[in-house]
Amino acid sequence: MQIQTIRTGYLQLDGGAMFGVVPKSMWETMNPPDEANMCTWCMRILLVRSGDRIILMDTGIGDKQDDRFKSFFHPTQQDLFLRELSTAGVTPEAVTDVLLTHLHFDHVGGAITLDEDGKPTPLFPNATYWSSQRHWDWANQPNPREKASFLKENMLPLQEWGKLAFADTGSHAEWIEGITLDSVYGHTEAMFIPVIPTAKRPVIYCADLIPSFHHLGLPYVMAYDVRPLETMKEKEQLLTWALEREAILVFEHDPSIEACTLTKDNRGRIISDRHGQLEDLL
Repeated sequence: MQIQTIRTGYLQLDGGAMFGVVPKSMWETMNPPDEANMCTWCMRILLVRSGDRIILMDTGIGDKQDDRFKSFFHPTQQDLFLRELSTAGVTPEAVTDVLLTHLHFDHVGGAITLDEDGKPTPLFPNATYWSSQRHWDWANQPNPREKASFLKENMLPLQEWGKLAFADTGSHAEWIEGITLDSVYGHTEAMFIPVIPTAKRPVIYCADLIPSFHHLGLPYVMAYDVRPLETMKEKEQLLTWALEREAILVFEHDPSIEACTLTKDNRGRIISDRHGQLEDLL
């Protein structure tokens, strides 16, 4: 099984929202904000080759939103997605499966693009797009807190086109060829955390449970999370599991650090051991 990261672009989000209750004096050196308190974040997805399957995990924000939307989140370098896929030797037509960890716009928006006539079309026309029934139902009947993150134009066409399939939720539910999916509930309902086996060690795609390297600490929980105390419990469980198996964590949103391995410090806390590019840790 071959794994590599693909950048789909960057966006800006409020630093306070991303770091929650952690004071700005503590996080501002981690991802320095601009004068409007906005920090730049990557949208990094995984490309997995397994047998005759070419799998993407998440799709970034996409390029079809209007100027008003862009004025809030300032997406940049959206052309990176197809360029980096091309460099990896992958065409959109070759992708067989797209796993959507959850349906917030910066994870699913790139699943659908606009054709020359401005009509929605799947960016990966031959792929099956995977969610879970539980999260799909949650996203299509959104609560007021998350409503602005679940955009119908990013989701409903996939179902209308017959491109949508549902994977099992649960603990270490097997999905495709050894890839397992854990479901977590702190950030949003039934978000997938994929675990991908390799010859040396498992790779965990952290999605928004641990969005960046600087969110490894348990109190570093986003204000976006619907159940922040649950996020802390889920993080602790994931970090313990990963440490025991010498797993690699991949960060979807860190602007520069792709991945890390784990160790314990002299106080017994789980911290980063090595960090950097995924290919250097595999």
